[in-house]
Amino acid sequence: MSGLFETLSGAKGLRAEGKSAQNIANYNAAVAEQRAAGKRLESKFASQRHAKRAAEIQSTLKNLLGKAGGLGSPVAGDLAEKQAAELELENLLIGYEGEVSAMQLESQAELDRLQGRLFKQRGKSAARRANIQFATQLATASVGAKGGSLLTGFN
Repeated sequence: MSGLFETLSGAKGLRAEGKSAQNIANYNAAVAEQRAAGKRLESKFASQRHAKRAAEIQSTLKNLLGKAGGLGSPVAGDLAEKQAAELELENLLIGYEGEVSAMQLESQAELDRLQGRLFKQRGKSAARRANIQFATQLATASVGAKGGSLLTGFN
């Protein structure tokens, strides 16, 4: 009997709608988590590529300074050190930006899951309201059909 009651009141559809919205939000969360994992891999690859390129730059710089006979010069040494520090900083920045992007995507995934739970709860609440409203209308119609009042017999 309660299945028929829910169908007549529209509550079943409201519950299903809330659950469907939750499923969509959970799917979006899973996609965001996959994107976060991809962002981390992309960042790791970019960092490795940059480190390789930095090693090539350092090697070229040492060769050029060595051929010019300036490798022993304090200015040349400072230049090589500054270049190495800047390349390392760029590499760290690549990793940091990748991690920040991944964390933002993970935060979005958690927000999607929370929103999904909220959609499901709203569906349940709407279903309860529909059931109560339907029951009230049914009781009112029943009393009206009998031509009486709910308070009859209490006087």
